[in-house]
Amino acid sequence: MDIRVLPGRRSPLGATWDGEGVNFALFSETATGVEVCLYDIGDPTHETARVRLREVTAHVWHGYIPGLKPGQLYGFRVDGAYDPSNGLRFNATKLVLDPYAKAVAGKVDWDHPVFAYALGGEEGDLARDDRDSAQGMPKGVVIDDQYDWEGDRPLRTPWHRTVIYEAHVKGLTMRHPDVPEELRGTYAGLAHPSIVKHLQELGVTALELLPVHDFVDDSYLKDKGLTNYWGYNTLNFFAPDARYSGSGDRGGQVNEFRDMVKAMHRAGIEVILDVVYNHTAEGNHLGPTLSFKGIDNEAYYRLMPEKRFYMDYTGTGNSINARHPQVIKLVNDSLRWWVQEMHVDGFRFDLASTLAREEHAVDRLSSFFDVIHQDPVLSEVKLIAEPWDIGEGGYQVGNFPVLWTEWNGKYRDAVRSYWRGEPSTVAELAYRLTGSSDLYGEDGRQAYASINFITAHDGFTLHDLTAYDSKHNEANGEDNRDGHDHNISLNFGVEGPTDDPEIIAQREKQKRNFLAMLLLSQGVPMICGGDEIGRTQSGNNNAYCQDNEISWLDWELDDQRRDLLEFTKQVATLRREHPIFRRRRFFQGHKIRGSELEDVSWLRPDGQEMDDDDWNAPLERAFGMMLGGDAMMEWDDAGERVYDDTFLLLFNGAPEPAEFVLPATPVQARWESVIDTAHSAADQPRDTLDVGQAIELPGRSLRVMRRVAPDGGPAGAHSDAESEAAAA
Repeated sequence: MDIRVLPGRRSPLGATWDGEGVNFALFSETATGVEVCLYDIGDPTHETARVRLREVTAHVWHGYIPGLKPGQLYGFRVDGAYDPSNGLRFNATKLVLDPYAKAVAGKVDWDHPVFAYALGGEEGDLARDDRDSAQGMPKGVVIDDQYDWEGDRPLRTPWHRTVIYEAHVKGLTMRHPDVPEELRGTYAGLAHPSIVKHLQELGVTALELLPVHDFVDDSYLKDKGLTNYWGYNTLNFFAPDARYSGSGDRGGQVNEFRDMVKAMHRAGIEVILDVVYNHTAEGNHLGPTLSFKGIDNEAYYRLMPEKRFYMDYTGTGNSINARHPQVIKLVNDSLRWWVQEMHVDGFRFDLASTLAREEHAVDRLSSFFDVIHQDPVLSEVKLIAEPWDIGEGGYQVGNFPVLWTEWNGKYRDAVRSYWRGEPSTVAELAYRLTGSSDLYGEDGRQAYASINFITAHDGFTLHDLTAYDSKHNEANGEDNRDGHDHNISLNFGVEGPTDDPEIIAQREKQKRNFLAMLLLSQGVPMICGGDEIGRTQSGNNNAYCQDNEISWLDWELDDQRRDLLEFTKQVATLRREHPIFRRRRFFQGHKIRGSELEDVSWLRPDGQEMDDDDWNAPLERAFGMMLGGDAMMEWDDAGERVYDDTFLLLFNGAPEPAEFVLPATPVQARWESVIDTAHSAADQPRDTLDVGQAIELPGRSLRVMRRVAPDGGPAGAHSDAESEAAAA
């Protein structure tokens, strides 16, 4: 191939087609030379040309090749010193993937020499391997970035109206009978009307996808016949992984992803990506050379003082160097790409504490946050932190800055502990039910800073939380040593499946308890995909490597699982229709501007307000929470004051029944039952009871009651005011 190389430009980084040719630009501060290798579109193993980039501007190697078109496959070879003891790992015999590639073709083939050192040698990673790795390496794909968004715009769903559904692209769609076989496991499958309808009926406003950045299946998993199913092993931060594409891996995966986002937006559903900027797939000093390590190891990774070894705050072998300007730029460019060019609506940052580390300690004012906060694009999208890593001081729940929400691990543990029957949890539970003001109320954030969850991809499913006391991860091939041991679960006397109708009934009630509490707590609820249909992983609480029916949702529902789905819809509807369950402001605990009731009050089973002795009683498991509908102090989008009905939530976390006295209020009224977890969805009571009447709440159950007038109509000083939902 006759190749002519023009000087080109240092920006943008990556491979950019302008209609007449392609500009290549690669950052490397310490390289001595860079070559672009071009490969046959039909045969990625066949190199058609190799050209040297002669221009270097501000540590960016660049050049322009006329005549190249979208679909062109390419990679880089980067020259420099191979001196691991001093942090330098250049090896031009190893093809490296462009960090800015917008599409990736192929996967790592571990049968080829993708390690920069000689495997099995006495010197370990100090002895350079000079065999060519190109045939075992994925290639970057030049794309045509033109796409018709047909007027698609960000939904900008307010946080207080947000309900998140965490799901895996393949796991959600692979077994759905209404999704055509050829679309199962793909971005296009996510956009199928049957999936969209399911999410809408649940009241979901945001679909949070497990990692879709192009990632690597580790060799040790491949050797065991397993895969990195969850995808927390990123190789490239721009390219949507082609394994979820029905359109191939030559660039079609990009527009297929865009089609999915556009379909979700039309249905009123935002798309949030779980992103892994804390580490890469290249592992520790004994890991392969696939991209960053062979381009500028010192810039991209946090190194130990002796430089041969890597700082590891993530448990994966390496940590991204979020202190370096180029790495900050890389992350920022990636995020902006996904927002501006792929139209995603937000991000959940895996092990976000790693990104917040400056020297060693987690710093909430680190450069990473500064960049995000000043960015006019990124500061407007949803930002969710997983506020911990495995390093010292890494647990940072409640400590991220304004604009950020957080996965609230304290909410998860408090709710699990309460329903399991642990002592001394009621006081903390009250904080969690009301948006965790102890964590987020002092720094300018509101209740929606708390992303409430009970289960997530990592850990037991909701069903397994009620069916297993211990993990059962034997299928992972690690002798059940992997995964958490602290599950705060309860199997009700039998480990795993049972035919005992009493145990089954207890488990179903417990699932309803969890789902009702999750959806009616202040803050942003996150449903783990499949919990609403009783998904099980047979006790596996670390199914990261199970790309099979252990992880895929089973959509063939029996009556029991169908009833759980219907119950979830009922509670989701209650949340959607009543703004009192999705407040923007924290409760004040007193009357607001002449309201007849306090905005929130806490009740003993005798109907009287709780005092300090009640809060400090270690074995107290039964209590009530009354929400004053006329004391919200909030306004809707039209500027109208928001009022709602007054609700009474009764909780009994003890295994024994508890008697509650229904409290009186200043307005003559009765209490109407709305949700009762002691009953299935098909058998929900709709009785209306008098104030002062004693009712029995069965063990481990939750009941929601709405105040109504004696004739059954609305009751309250502002009962004729339009609610936020009605105004909407």
